[in-house]
Amino acid sequence: AGIDGYEIDAGTEELVEKYHVGGFILLKKNVRDTKQMHSLINSLKENNKANKIPLFLAIDEEGGKISRMPEEFTRIPASKKIGDQNNSELSYQIGTILGEELKAFGLNMDFAPVLDINSNPQNPVIGDRAFGDHTDIVTKLGIETMKGLQDQNIISVVKHFPGHGDTSVDSHVSLPTVNHDLERLESFELLPFSEAIKNKADAVMIAHILLPKIDRDHPSTFSKIMITDILREKMNFDGVVITDDMTMGAVTNNYDIGAAAVQSINAGSDIILVCHDYEKEKAVIQALLDAANSGTITQERIEQSVYRVLSLKKKYAVSDTAVAVPNPESINKKIEALYQEYPSLKE
Repeated sequence: AGIDGYEIDAGTEELVEKYHVGGFILLKKNVRDTKQMHSLINSLKENNKANKIPLFLAIDEEGGKISRMPEEFTRIPASKKIGDQNNSELSYQIGTILGEELKAFGLNMDFAPVLDINSNPQNPVIGDRAFGDHTDIVTKLGIETMKGLQDQNIISVVKHFPGHGDTSVDSHVSLPTVNHDLERLESFELLPFSEAIKNKADAVMIAHILLPKIDRDHPSTFSKIMITDILREKMNFDGVVITDDMTMGAVTNNYDIGAAAVQSINAGSDIILVCHDYEKEKAVIQALLDAANSGTITQERIEQSVYRVLSLKKKYAVSDTAVAVPNPESINKKIEALYQEYPSLKE
């Protein structure tokens, strides 16, 4: 779930104490400066102390324009800049630095790297967030960034499956349609994800994209064909599947958010992401509870996801232990050293 402001409020407390949410995402609207961000994260952990299971604490930290780090931190270059270098070691270093930043705040999950191939120049949402428009560059550098994060004990969530790079609509606003069949996806968009899975990807984020040649009735986020048949069975992924934010226009302008969440779990998702609006967060939780109680979501389906989620939390020793206030200086030095070594990263 998302949080409304710079500190936890009654709604956030209720999500923890009454509904026992599995985690929180921090957005730009939740970050004023280093001390405030540190205080917010520690207060979420403190609030969750009564619950046996510690929280996923996640953020979208890609570098470039998608950065939530406070101003005190030197900005990490966009993935496209890194892609232009086409250097595996650099990508791994970037992943390591991203991981260090998150770890310094006590976060444990990064919705990164982007494994979309930026194949459509008209694409309004990916652009320089992608490592490039070639499969091999996106695959190689994306996996190295993922490994850098993992080696800092940060859970890397690769995104946006099955590929947002050939859309001409921003799913934050409305639902993109991509008219590719499975043969095309397997030869292009799915390749970086397939290789990431072979390289021990822990989690995958599903995009709100309609692929009518594969499933004409359901966007990928709640398509059983896309999540269970293709991602899980065909591509052998048994890690955690999380949706993109269900409050994006692609969902809320076209579907009931509660019904969509239920469909997504039945399609094979493990975690529903609801970034905004406490009422929507409660509506999703209630819809899932009602579906579980009525048998619309089976006990077996619930247990599969609970097992995956708990296994991932155990693997990364996720905990609600507070951390000290981070020191941006030591991390900034590492970023500045990269800019000195690769001057074109800054151009």
